[in-house]
Amino acid sequence: MKKIFASFVVLTSFIAAFAQTPKAVEKFMGEKTLPSITLADVNGKNVNVADYGKSGKITVLSFWATWCVPCKKELTNMADIYDDWKKKYNVQIVAVSIDDSRSTTKVKPTVEGQRWEYEVLLDVNQDLKRQLNIQSVPFTVVVDATGKIAFTHSGYVDGDEFVLEEELQKLAKQ
Repeated sequence: MKKIFASFVVLTSFIAAFAQTPKAVEKFMGEKTLPSITLADVNGKNVNVADYGKSGKITVLSFWATWCVPCKKELTNMADIYDDWKKKYNVQIVAVSIDDSRSTTKVKPTVEGQRWEYEVLLDVNQDLKRQLNIQSVPFTVVVDATGKIAFTHSGYVDGDEFVLEEELQKLAKQ
């Protein structure tokens, strides 16, 4: 009886784990655009997020937090190839911090310490995160040159920046 019960528990756990695994990568059919939400950058300047979709550039929004080690690793690895991406694909990267009001003071020193040359926005109340239905960080949203969300990716492991680059190549050719 104990073996049957143990087998049932293992099987149930296995099924539940796979049933709740979120899709790591989702492609949109080009209908969704960035919402019109105003966020402050690290210097206090207000920015309407929807304006990135009107820039004529491919925009990568990288959602992160100061306490998120994979987030910082992703942004650091993208920093190493950012200049190439700007030249090859006409890309702009915007790092969107979801740090709350208690930890938001750590954002600017983190950015300066890492020497990230991205525009950094503060989503202190997580309004943008909620509007885009983002569950956790790191999370990447790619907006094509016409302003439509073309690609999203959840999580980060070393090398994901090259998967992202493949998507940028495709979008640059459109």
